[in-house]
Amino acid sequence: MPSIAFLSTDHLEGFFVYDELLVTPFNQEGWEVETVSWHNKEVDWNAFDYVIVRSTWDYQQYPAEFQACLEVIASSTATLLNPLNLMKWNIEKTYLKDMQKQGVDIVPTVWADTFSVEFLEAQFSHFDTSTLVIKPILSANADDTFKVTRENLPSLLPTLVTCFSHRKHMIQPFAQSIVDEGEYSLFFFNHKYSHGILKTPASGDFRVQEEHGGQLTLISPTEDMLRVAIQSLQAMPTKALYARVDLVRINNLWAIMELELIEPSLYFNLDKASPERFVQAMLAWHSQG
Repeated sequence: MPSIAFLSTDHLEGFFVYDELLVTPFNQEGWEVETVSWHNKEVDWNAFDYVIVRSTWDYQQYPAEFQACLEVIASSTATLLNPLNLMKWNIEKTYLKDMQKQGVDIVPTVWADTFSVEFLEAQFSHFDTSTLVIKPILSANADDTFKVTRENLPSLLPTLVTCFSHRKHMIQPFAQSIVDEGEYSLFFFNHKYSHGILKTPASGDFRVQEEHGGQLTLISPTEDMLRVAIQSLQAMPTKALYARVDLVRINNLWAIMELELIEPSLYFNLDKASPERFVQAMLAWHSQG
């Protein structure tokens, strides 16, 4: 009987996890599933046929240790999914540069290795905007993501200096469409479209994650949304079992906010058929060897 480990973490209090919805359909196909924390150094990964990275939602706090764990799994007899080289490409948001070079429209971005208030202030004029977003190039769940205006910059400055002085980061114009309309996520399993959602932030916030009060709605994407999403998948260095493409509207055109290939929530709760689609994608991946 084939066996799968869902790679998770130790403390998920306050998070919304939906991967348990996969267990029954996997069991019905004769597959065993076990959830294992990536912090557990006693695990024999050879005991599993596959290790699928799922709710490792603290990895950004321990990036070196997390990547070392992935290396250990990849060196075992288990197949790591998504593939290690794909996750290493995706772990820092500089992958967006690679996608942009291949013609994928991304949210306009400038990159910085160390923090400079003068450089940050210059981006208001560079982007012709009154509001900026600054965040680390390695982050998850909107951790250490700040909305900056000329007015709040003086009060935020000590926090920004502490957070980014020795940390690579990215600066973007704030997309007002996230507040006015929301952020869209399209989900692909083995490169086939599964489902899509609209994420809208809580009143007064700009973060769309459930943990920050965001609201989620199932949607049907337009052809333009699908075209941009598929183009982003084609820019990846290798195939993925699962991918979440986050899109926002910029100047009435679709742009990629992120391409999530490591531990995205796949929101199986919002589309009742999506767990079965994931399982069938996994079975197809398995049969392809």
